[in-house]
Amino acid sequence: MRDIRIAAAQFEHRNADPAYNLSRIHALTSQAVEEGAEVACFHECSLHGYSFTQTFDREQMLDLAEPLDNSPSVRRLVEFSREFGIPIAAGLFERERDRIFNTYVFVTSEGVLARFRKLHAFVNPHLTSGDEYVVFEWSGCKFGILICYDNNLPENVRMTTLLGADIILMPHVTGCLPSVMPGRGTVDLELWHNRERDPARLRKELDGPKGRGWLMRWLPTRAYENGVYAVFTNPVGLDDGEVRNGHSMILDPFGEIIAECRNLGDDVVTSLCVPEKIEQSGGRRYIRARRPELYDKMTEPTGEPSTTEPGWDLKYK
Repeated sequence: MRDIRIAAAQFEHRNADPAYNLSRIHALTSQAVEEGAEVACFHECSLHGYSFTQTFDREQMLDLAEPLDNSPSVRRLVEFSREFGIPIAAGLFERERDRIFNTYVFVTSEGVLARFRKLHAFVNPHLTSGDEYVVFEWSGCKFGILICYDNNLPENVRMTTLLGADIILMPHVTGCLPSVMPGRGTVDLELWHNRERDPARLRKELDGPKGRGWLMRWLPTRAYENGVYAVFTNPVGLDDGEVRNGHSMILDPFGEIIAECRNLGDDVVTSLCVPEKIEQSGGRRYIRARRPELYDKMTEPTGEPSTTEPGWDLKYK
């Protein structure tokens, strides 16, 4: 790895409106380049929107999704990359024949360099989960990708690290969701609509256990226990009638936040990621201390199918 400056962005997407969402990606990438970014990263399904598809039938999902080899949205990303001279990472629903994936792409001026399909897809019953980790090199740096729920399983982040990743892109659509956890739940929509007149009240909600406070339970741990840079991206504002908290951020291999979006709206932050922190980190020492001969139980089949269950009720159930 070398010194590299990465941007993490957040914006309020519009459902099923790739043209608008691409306009926000364009504007925020431009801002990131002005701040010296060499890579610009956006959230899960940032091209199409996400939560609104919970009740879509198969035909609706197929109509929304785009084949990667002929995707007008991805072509625009490639054009943006060529215009600004940096790679762009963003998410979409991908169609491959009769299968639909929650996909994240890393594109350069030459095209799609890396594609990752979410391992634990769940927002719509017609989605197919991916079945492989993705680690790739760009400009002297090793990147991995894990989408939202994938990062809640420590095994996925550890495997991506073991495969060589020093920087893991972690696009999400999360926060301020219904939950049985104390202090969690949704945010009153009026707080969002009144954010300019009363920003303090909204910020207390988004920074508390419903949003940022929940992230702080686990997100720094994933970076710390593996000794990796974590690039967390998340939408902000309205998403299918609920408020998302944003807080896109970059964490270093010590689990420290080195850049974070704090605006109550569209925003982008950049930070320099340096190689020496990786080898200095506790996570890399712990990886070298592992005793895999003791871990047979971890990979033993349970005899039951894997089920991805969010901590809130899906609308299609």
